[in-house]
Amino acid sequence: FCLANANMKATVFDLPDTKPFALKVIEETGLSGRIGFLAGDYLKDDIGGPYDVVWLSHVLHSMGPRDSLLVIEKAVSALESDGLILVHDFFLSDTLDSPLFPALFSLNMLVNTRQGRAYSEREVREMLSLAGAKEVIRLPFRGPSESGILYGRV
Repeated sequence: FCLANANMKATVFDLPDTKPFALKVIEETGLSGRIGFLAGDYLKDDIGGPYDVVWLSHVLHSMGPRDSLLVIEKAVSALESDGLILVHDFFLSDTLDSPLFPALFSLNMLVNTRQGRAYSEREVREMLSLAGAKEVIRLPFRGPSESGILYGRV
């Protein structure tokens, strides 16, 4: 996003173990002056702010519904008035059994995490609404593994 928008500044919030890799990528792209890194745990630590936009990419599927809602609530509360929240993830159908890749990925998360799973678009829309996001829509994006993006305004 920062490469495409010359005036944009960003903060990457992620686990402390990812900091060396993140800083290396930030430096390699020449964005050290515009992208900072804030180490922490989504569930326990302050995520900073206020921000104009929060981008949650492939975060929710690693946790259960209660923790996913908590992360969305924290993200929404870190936004400026009229801020945007975007959630990028693998969205299941409302029956939770398709499309194929998100369904298989959800099974993988069930086996390899404590509570992780893929969510349906409807489930994430409900979490966004509960957290205070309005005008939630799905953007016309479809990733190579059936990922999608939901967008809401605070």
